[in-house]
Amino acid sequence: MATMPRGNATSLFLRSLQGGCFHPQSLCRSAQARWSPSGLQVPDFRFRGDSEARLRLMAASTEQATGDVEKTAAEEKPRVLEPGAAPFGNFPHYSRFHPPEQRLRLLPPELLRRLFPQSPETRPILGLDVGCNSGDLSVALYKHFLSLHDGETCLDASRELHLLCCDIDPVLVERAEKECPFPDGLTFITLDFMNQRTRKVLLSSFLSQFGRSVFDIGFCMSVTMWIHLNHGDQGLWEFLAHLSSLCRYLLVEPQPWKCYRAAARRLRKLGLHDFDHFRSLAIRGDMASQIVQILTQDHGMELVCCFGNTNWDRSLLLFRTKQATETHPIPESLIEEGKERNKIRFWRE
Repeated sequence: MATMPRGNATSLFLRSLQGGCFHPQSLCRSAQARWSPSGLQVPDFRFRGDSEARLRLMAASTEQATGDVEKTAAEEKPRVLEPGAAPFGNFPHYSRFHPPEQRLRLLPPELLRRLFPQSPETRPILGLDVGCNSGDLSVALYKHFLSLHDGETCLDASRELHLLCCDIDPVLVERAEKECPFPDGLTFITLDFMNQRTRKVLLSSFLSQFGRSVFDIGFCMSVTMWIHLNHGDQGLWEFLAHLSSLCRYLLVEPQPWKCYRAAARRLRKLGLHDFDHFRSLAIRGDMASQIVQILTQDHGMELVCCFGNTNWDRSLLLFRTKQATETHPIPESLIEEGKERNKIRFWRE
């Protein structure tokens, strides 16, 4: 398994911008045989809404919360979430055992300002947080990238950055809405991201409010395993395809394979049914490398850098579309600052 470098997060990001210094293929050297789907059609996500878009967005989210998600829950009654038995990763107190600070210490606070320099065309920066749980990490990311301290607010924050945060669990979403200190800058909706119809309507309605067709950046923090276990290899491939078509940049934190085994073991200990796809998955092993391969070889993204590993051994990987590279090059200032080469280790061919 490729070893993710540790060290100063800002230096790591800056150094990775040096031309020719970073080869994502070396991260993927240890990956197993490639898996590829056949005949998958990725839908067109561009949709124009009207002035009632925000109202429709929230109404549709509420309808889904009482429709598709609750229908699924009803079919699986009794829905008992014993400790460690959240089949979609919808743990009620996730941040207690994976605190946001572990991710934040790896991410440069100025990351979004550097990727999206100030201009009317780039404000607000639009972010999509998939699998937001009860919103603790969403709020922490918002404060981190705007350099806001606890208890501090900013009247212009929502003009600088706006996050659309979604989760499959309506109870967690309701909690996130109630506890969010930045209601103008973060929108929480209930959404099963793998439901193509509702995903397209809700996300497009949100984007249309800002005259956009894609998000500037997407956050996928410890979500890939739950998609994979519940929807199989094809589901993971489709999930990453949708994200890459919706976001110019994408920050992914994949769960390693040992987490898959642990999740299945927890269900068995509680006497619950195993994940339908766990034993038949062909995509396995070094999951960071597998996801890098899918996004770069199948979905037209490129790996910008790895910001390092959390204490629980999960990598933070930043990708960007090739179109973003052509239309929005990395600022020269970042390249100059990235000359601290002696502080960072990189993979090479």
